[in-house]
Amino acid sequence: MDETKRNRRNLWMFPLGTVGRDMSYALFTNFLLTYILFTRQLTAAQLSAVTVIMVAARVFDGLNDPIMGNIIERTRTRFGKFKPWLVIGIASTSAVVTATFNTSLQGWSFIVFFGVMYFLHSIAFTMHDISYWGMVAALSSDADARNQFTSRATLCAGIGGTLAAMLIPMFTTGSMALGGSAMTAYGRIALIISIIAPLFLCFTIFGVREQPSKQPQAPTPISFQRIWKTIAGNDQLRWIALAFLIHQIGNGLAVGGLASTYVYLDFGYNGGLYSIFNTLGMMATAVLMVAYPAISRRIHRKQLMKRMLWISAAGYALTILSGFLIGNSTARFWAITFFNMFANFGQYSFYLIMMISIINTVEYNEYLHGVRDEAIITSLRPFLTKLGSALVVAVTSLSYLVCRVTACTNQISQLENAAALGAISEAQKLSSIESVLSTVQPWQTRGLFLSFTIVPFVLMLISYLIYRNHYTLDEDRYEDICRELARRKGRKA
Repeated sequence: MDETKRNRRNLWMFPLGTVGRDMSYALFTNFLLTYILFTRQLTAAQLSAVTVIMVAARVFDGLNDPIMGNIIERTRTRFGKFKPWLVIGIASTSAVVTATFNTSLQGWSFIVFFGVMYFLHSIAFTMHDISYWGMVAALSSDADARNQFTSRATLCAGIGGTLAAMLIPMFTTGSMALGGSAMTAYGRIALIISIIAPLFLCFTIFGVREQPSKQPQAPTPISFQRIWKTIAGNDQLRWIALAFLIHQIGNGLAVGGLASTYVYLDFGYNGGLYSIFNTLGMMATAVLMVAYPAISRRIHRKQLMKRMLWISAAGYALTILSGFLIGNSTARFWAITFFNMFANFGQYSFYLIMMISIINTVEYNEYLHGVRDEAIITSLRPFLTKLGSALVVAVTSLSYLVCRVTACTNQISQLENAAALGAISEAQKLSSIESVLSTVQPWQTRGLFLSFTIVPFVLMLISYLIYRNHYTLDEDRYEDICRELARRKGRKA
């Protein structure tokens, strides 16, 4: 198969594979804390324990991700080095996700079970996540083709995340909850997504063809020294990693639980409302993912980031003004949802640009040291995403404790559990929850609101300043490096 046909096939098969993966990731990352909050009665100590477990698991990933990247580099099979880990990883992840959301344990016994499952998910998801994104650098070295692979894969990841963000709250919260309770609904949805995720990944496993390997076939030994040398010896990788991590923390605060809890406490216990908030928030980003390859040919990344920063600034400012100045509940919800879309538009453009910027350090590493180490380098992206999500959990839990959210959510979870056991009807449950929500104070909802509006923009600004001042691997320099690498290879041949 020639390169043109291979790229055309891969441009369909590779992106489709991540739709189900990202539905699973969204469920476990963005809705897990919400699931716990509204189905378990938590003391402050137990909520703190959940936070510590999540953060500790992500620190564990600090070792796990680069090691997994190095293991992938050493893998030599007739199916390649990526695909075996895609299969093992997605099967393990589906089993863990299903088990996590289908337990009736409460109290500290649940906390222990949750800790075990969370660490297992860290290991299982790492296997296929690093394998999947590590393939990008192996599919093509052409800058335009790489932009297309990355933007299409990010678009499909966004589709998976958006479907999860739209459907999960709709069918787990309020009158449309499957089985009449959040407990039952989350269990069923986890099972469905755990079946869908492997099916979508089959597009990548069976449909993608890699370009001929550029690396020697002899496996290299695993060593922390090599992992450290790869990361420490690449200055551009270090700067983009810092900028990406800071951005990820801010970008994840709304979807990590703060926005859903705010919507439920301020506008009513209705999953459909949060589905609308999420869906409209992602609509503009879908346009960006499709158009990015064309935009990238006309506007350099730093110029694009500056424009997107201003769009997000306007979006956040109008969102905050709407939240404080509009008195009518319905009008306030729609205004916040609409302006949040512009804030998201800028945030996700930053995500896409920095994704590509991380991948481009593979050639820079080859230019400096003569080795690509693509799996090790690309393993930093999922690690930073996970570390960022852990810090999101820490900020979210702190916000819950400061705003005393559990005083309300514990009563709701008690009603949800009673409905799951059949002790009360669904109508009785919803009526009682409405009474609980009437006791929530304005300072509590405003505290949550400010946590996912002001903080994300401040972190976005810091991320931009780091990228603008320290990341020098722009489009022109990248092309020069690729030409130099081609010249070196031609000279060796």
